[in-house]
Amino acid sequence: MSEEVILKVEKVSKQYRLGIIGTGTLSHDLNRFFAKIRGKEDPFLKIGESNDRATKGNSEYVWALKDISFEVKRGEVLGIIGKNGAGKSTLLKILSKVTGPTTGAIKSRGRIASLLEVGTGFHPEMTGKENIFLNGAILGMTKKEIASKLDEIVSFSGCERYIETPVKRYSSGMKVRLAFAVAAFLEPDILVVDEVLAVGDAEFQKKAIGKMQDISNSEGRTVLFVSHNMGAVKSLCKTGVVLEHGKIMFTGSAEKAVNYYITSERKNSLSNLALRKDRIGSGEFKFVGITFKNKEGLEVNQFMSGDKVLVEIDYVKNPEFDASRIIMSVIFRDNLKQIAASFLSDELPGELQIDETSGKINLEIPNLYLRSERYEISLISFNRRAEMEDALDVIDDVTYINVLKADVFNVGNLNREGFYAIMPAKYYT
Repeated sequence: MSEEVILKVEKVSKQYRLGIIGTGTLSHDLNRFFAKIRGKEDPFLKIGESNDRATKGNSEYVWALKDISFEVKRGEVLGIIGKNGAGKSTLLKILSKVTGPTTGAIKSRGRIASLLEVGTGFHPEMTGKENIFLNGAILGMTKKEIASKLDEIVSFSGCERYIETPVKRYSSGMKVRLAFAVAAFLEPDILVVDEVLAVGDAEFQKKAIGKMQDISNSEGRTVLFVSHNMGAVKSLCKTGVVLEHGKIMFTGSAEKAVNYYITSERKNSLSNLALRKDRIGSGEFKFVGITFKNKEGLEVNQFMSGDKVLVEIDYVKNPEFDASRIIMSVIFRDNLKQIAASFLSDELPGELQIDETSGKINLEIPNLYLRSERYEISLISFNRRAEMEDALDVIDDVTYINVLKADVFNVGNLNREGFYAIMPAKYYT
């Protein structure tokens, strides 16, 4: 491993047995043991399926990761991208030594600090201050070294009033703020940050991303960053890795990695929509495709706040079904699965004329007044009434779009992040 490489992952794989705590039965453990002492390969490494949540496999063994290899240089910020279930969190847990790989090896230099889940590494009965010293000791720091950083940690976390209070009384947001401050200010050589930052408020997320930039640019330390916020990945990271079903599909610059991920997700959502089984409704009318376009008519899935958005929805229907009273909606959901916007057809101008057995429905949004975030798209359709007993087709997580911040009303300020809408209005006296 060269001097400039601080982390090297070599053919790392992780296998789990479904429904089992531990390695499984006694016979499996004995087979593994005798294979090991004879210097032979684990017999159960030859079986198992990729971790594809969209398909139902037959094997009781699943490969959460398969043959993962990459290098990270000192001072580099690496973005790890992939949809839920791709293996991102498993990889970070292995890198953080929370769990070990089934096969493969990891070589690293220096201390690794991790921020994986809310409250991880905190003792609930100890105060925030005591937990700071505990985490520093785990990282191998002396009490004097930790004390020299204490004021900075407390100030950055914003938990001054509660620092002598047991952590079990902290909110999720407070735990995340304190955990990030501890991990960032106790000067690890490698900082590992999972999607847990999404629990914090928008203002703290901005502070955290700024701190990670300082860690890399000014202090020359390495950051591994997992996020569904593609804007944050592009602005913070230099390089990117795209995971899918536990395998690396792309490595390269952060911008190219994000573009690869967006394009592949778009293709997958369109090809899978017609085949999706996790839908509710009579099936007399079905959604089979959706496309987002910008004001130039180009197919995209990234917009600025306030942009014009064109949505094209492909459908099929039974020839006998009378669709003259159909009600439908395109729904935008935030990271907490809450509805951020819904466009019900019976509340909007325009008319739906659905006579053919297949065709397109168009939705034009003059200004998308949503704040900067990633939004999952759901589609719903009803016959006559917007009630579940009249559902024709209801399907969640059809695709997603990214919304980037903008100066929506030309006031000289970018809008803040968050999941609530931006409404046109004005103040006056």
